[in-house]
Amino acid sequence: MSGDEVADVLAAICLITGSALSLAAAIGIVRFPDLLTRLHAASKPQALGLLLVIIGLGLRLRTGIDATSLLLVGVFQLLTVPVGAHMVGRAAYRNRQVHRELLVVDELTERLEEARAEAAERDPGPPPGA
Repeated sequence: MSGDEVADVLAAICLITGSALSLAAAIGIVRFPDLLTRLHAASKPQALGLLLVIIGLGLRLRTGIDATSLLLVGVFQLLTVPVGAHMVGRAAYRNRQVHRELLVVDELTERLEEARAEAAERDPGPPPGA
């Protein structure tokens, strides 16, 4: 087997595995019961699946320009997916869209209560006769 054939086999394995992970993420988004588990399915396997597809494409295309473009897509995906999922989860939590009784550890409620107490101390509101 030559080097090109080995790269093609590795590319096929990466493409198939990445596609399977992306499919699993899509199924998880549809099937999971609540928002936080859907966010987990939307971010973790989808990002890994995309990275495997990008690696497979890089192995298949084998040009510098394509590899650079694919590298940039992968880096930006790794930077934005976790942050986006975190922001969506936090916004949903604040809007009471999360089933809090299902949470094992809930650190955000304590922090939100502390922040509200500090804000109330700084700004007590309008005077009583106003």
